Amino acid sequence: MDLTGIHHLTAITANARANKEFYTDTLGLRLVKKTVNQDDTSAYHLFYADGLASPGSDLTFFDWPAAPERRGTHSISRTGLRVAGDSMDFWAGRLSDRGLTAGGITTLDGRASLDFQDPEGQRFRLTEDAPGVVANPWAKSPVPAQHQIHGLGPIMISVPDLAPTDIVLTRVMNMRKAREYASPDGHGSVHVYEMGAGGPAAELHVAVQPDLPVARQGAGAVHHVAFRVPDVPTIHQWAQRLDELRIPSSGEVERFYFRSLYFREPGGNLFEIATDGPGFAVDEPLETLGESLSLPPFLERQRDQIEARLKPLD
Repeated sequence: MDLTGIHHLTAITANARANKEFYTDTLGLRLVKKTVNQDDTSAYHLFYADGLASPGSDLTFFDWPAAPERRGTHSISRTGLRVAGDSMDFWAGRLSDRGLTAGGITTLDGRASLDFQDPEGQRFRLTEDAPGVVANPWAKSPVPAQHQIHGLGPIMISVPDLAPTDIVLTRVMNMRKAREYASPDGHGSVHVYEMGAGGPAAELHVAVQPDLPVARQGAGAVHHVAFRVPDVPTIHQWAQRLDELRIPSSGEVERFYFRSLYFREPGGNLFEIATDGPGFAVDEPLETLGESLSLPPFLERQRDQIEARLKPLD
């Protein structure tokens, strides 16, 4: 019973309109689902992904009127995005042309990498993808197909103490500790954990940083990271496993586009386990994903009230 990789990552924006412009225009991702936070229907929940809305490619945002994040430990501190190895120069130029905070192209953990921040300060790392990966480009993206983002890459979390987090990752979540490297920000070391077949689409990087203050979530912060399982029977098994190990969790939650299970690791970071299906085309055609507001069936009767509270994105 193994996790197969990163499923999605959800972050916080305080400006949904600017967020949509940046992620579709600058990063060239496809808006594949425009819906609301199922626990707070006054807020958009926006999903960006590759051309086919593939599991492992979606980066999502809650639209909350939040103050900027205070950075520190006990946080999901950097989001990896996979691109072709020969696309780094393209992205360095594209980000620089738009005045974004970006470092130079470096080799980190054996892969070409490029760090940058979005307009709200969320930290990203473009990472060289594994050779031979089949990408699913979006035909309407402003980014040329060969340079488009393939999907999520290694996700970094920051904790003050490795030992309790290591126990959960290896003994509960069945991850494998692979290697470690010095943190490029000069704070502590980074320990690499693999899932499934491993590689940049299936790694969690844990930075041990006891010298940092405790983070406070806000705009530009990551809310949670989700890990992939193939189907509902498998998530039943994970729910049973967490229960047997007496790890507090949400229990299974039906998110309509996938089924989920939430819990916190000892460092305080929120983890989700999510099924690959049924996917985002369950309620609208693949060709027109994200073009109109989608609501799960239990919210459909409230559509008029929900739409009246949402601000236009265009």
